Amino acid sequence: MKAIDVTGLVKRYGDKTVVNEVSMSVEQGEIAGFLGPNGSGKTTTIRVMCGLLTPDAGSGQVLGYDLGRDQLSIKRQVGYMTQRFSFYEDLSIEENLSFVARLYHLRPARKFVNDTLADLGLTSRRKQLAGSLSGGWKQRMALAACIMHKPKLLLLDEPTAGVDPKARREFWDEINQLAAGGMTVLVSTHYMDEAERCHRIHYISYGRLLASGSVDEVVRDANLTTWIVTGPGTRDAAEAFKGMPGVDQVAPFGATLHVVGRDAGLLKQSVATLGKSHDISARIGQTSLEDVFIQFMAGSEDNMQ
Repeated sequence: MKAIDVTGLVKRYGDKTVVNEVSMSVEQGEIAGFLGPNGSGKTTTIRVMCGLLTPDAGSGQVLGYDLGRDQLSIKRQVGYMTQRFSFYEDLSIEENLSFVARLYHLRPARKFVNDTLADLGLTSRRKQLAGSLSGGWKQRMALAACIMHKPKLLLLDEPTAGVDPKARREFWDEINQLAAGGMTVLVSTHYMDEAERCHRIHYISYGRLLASGSVDEVVRDANLTTWIVTGPGTRDAAEAFKGMPGVDQVAPFGATLHVVGRDAGLLKQSVATLGKSHDISARIGQTSLEDVFIQFMAGSEDNMQ
């Protein structure tokens, strides 16, 4: 049984289709990345999957429960961490977690709270007011509240936005431990390094799912060619490349330039042409997940326009 297995999900608000025929599956124990630009429908899709929203069309199962009939059962088995951490800032970490324990009818509540504090390294800060915590500690407390009832599926909506790199790495260490213990994780993110930590990724753009697979599979299937351009003439070449045959992307990376396109032959000719007129040299590079991400964005139409 798959942790998530949905087909043709549709969610509309008035005449706007926010989620448009989305089909995807996530294996049990898998860390799945959910990628896409702002406003692409990631949050709405996650809320449908965790039983907070009812789809207008489509079907599927989450943890073996039917999306249409068993929303309450899904909610009890899922931990959902929203983009904005939800807690009472004038209560301590311990008091916030005690409140959550009572919501889930966890008995004995004190044991669940103490165990969760210990598991997330929060015991020494248990009396600290939530409002006084840094971004990284707020994130850790929010995760604690989401996993205290021991869900089988954890849905994380851009959980590391606004926290420093050290806190991000520590957070991902926690996620990997949870997955190693059998928990399934679906995490939406804009960070390419985080996407590369996932077993599989799913890319959604303006309501439509465009790609699913491992990072290597998604990069391979995008069929992009990337040239790395260097030399004193790089800055002038960056402007000259725009609009040339076969050139879909031109992006500075430090002292180098990444020139990306779908038509390898035309792209090679354009690189060779500018190599003769500008003081640059070029070599074939490895297409990155970020290159693919930008290519998907460029080829998508905003469904809210």
